[in-house]
Order: sequence, then structure tokens, then C-alpha cells
Amino acid sequence: MGAGTNELAEKIAAQVLELIDRGNSMPIVLIDGRSNSGKSTLAATVKSLFFKQGESAPRVVHMDDLYLGWNGLQAGVDYLQRFILKPLTDSYIAQWREFDWANPGEPGYETRNGEWREFSGGTPLIIEGCGALNQLSAPLADVRVWLEVDQETRHQRWVAREGSAEHWAEWAAQEEEFYSREKSSKLADKVSE
Repeated sequence: MGAGTNELAEKIAAQVLELIDRGNSMPIVLIDGRSNSGKSTLAATVKSLFFKQGESAPRVVHMDDLYLGWNGLQAGVDYLQRFILKPLTDSYIAQWREFDWANPGEPGYETRNGEWREFSGGTPLIIEGCGALNQLSAPLADVRVWLEVDQETRHQRWVAREGSAEHWAEWAAQEEEFYSREKSSKLADKVSE
């Protein structure tokens, strides 16, 4: 984790605390950027900083748990909107089922068969991952973050994390299509390079 990540995390945590002080019991933070740009690290850092300041820990939702496999970026974005953001903004409890990457179902018939989760608000909500920040989610969020990292670094991180570049091209193609349409980086109020 670099100094830039720490500095950005401190700014986000301070902004979330300020929102709570002003009466917002569930500030929503969206952290987006292309694969391996540091979204999970930033979310974990914000959560840790916030918790250390004596507040209850924010709930973190990882988009990786919502995708329907390697071809499921858009399906994950739709699922986020329908089962998490819409219920919460309508003052209902969000209930969703995670995607189990170890047991995805048959290719072309992937299914969500992981753990069931729920969240009723009362603490900050951090949603991190590709597709978190989009035309529908942006107006519902209090803090919108876009992380920008060069492709070479992201590719190296991908191979280190996944063990190969097997799904790199198909995932990158989905990102390209999604971000071209949604203009996610332009929806952010905080951009980090």
C-alpha cells in the first residue's frame, strides 16, 4: 500500500465521518477502476481507518462476489442495483447471494450458489470493484472514487493474483465496453493515479 493510497483512504474516512456527524447513518462509498487497480486495498484501508477512529466498521461489498463468473461483469452490476442498492435506498434490508468461484456451475449456466448475505444499514457501506460506479449507482452514493493505474502494472498484479493471464483478455474486453458506455471515471468525485 503506497502513501497515495493511505492519503486517499484518510480523506475518504474523514468525509464519511463528516457525513455521519451530519446525520447520514449509512454513507455509501463506491470505489471503482479497472482490474487490479487497488480497489480492494483502498476499501480495506478505509474500513480500518474508520474503525480505528472509534466508529463501527463499515460494511464492505466486493463486486467479485456479485459477478457471474468471468463473463459476468454486467450481471454483477445489475445484481448490485437490484438486490443491494435499490432495497437500501428504499429503506429495506438488502439480501443477496454471493457467487462461489470454486463452484460456479456449468459454463454458460453460471449460478449464484455461495453464501447468503444481508445488510440493513446503520453503518457506512463501501462497494468496491469493477462496475461499482455507474450511471445508476452514482446518484445513490455519497463518495465516488475512481482509481487509475497503468495497464502494465495491472497486468502484473493480475498474473500474481490469478497465477496466469488466462482470463485477462475477456475481462478487459468487458471492462472496455462497460466503461465506454458508463463513463465511470467521469462520475467520480475523487480520482487517484
